[in-house]
Amino acid sequence: QVQLVESGGGLVQPGGSLRLSCAASGSFFSIIAMVWYRQAPGKQRDLVARITSGGVTNYADSVKGRFTISRDNAKNTVYLQMNSLKPEDTAVYYCNAIVKFSATMKNEFIYWGQGTQVTVFS
Repeated sequence: QVQLVESGGGLVQPGGSLRLSCAASGSFFSIIAMVWYRQAPGKQRDLVARITSGGVTNYADSVKGRFTISRDNAKNTVYLQMNSLKPEDTAVYYCNAIVKFSATMKNEFIYWGQGTQVTVFS
């Protein structure tokens, strides 16, 4: 089993910054990738940023140039630095990890955190 715990959400004014963290714990062989999603009220959950174990990153167009995803493999932790925040960034942010339980097992498993609220208001 894998547990993901997010932290760092809160209230911030437009133009401000927040840093989200997501720490993975449990018994697993490796984490293939860690991903941040967000879901605003009444909307679908959308991918925000993704980082692989090798450090390859992908971003949603709406956050490129403002958000930076990074990862500490030794701590099994992923970070999302969010700068120049806008009201439309308001959402619950969820962390997701794609995990393997052995080197020989092909199956990959996805785990989710509980989410952390980010509210950007003026």
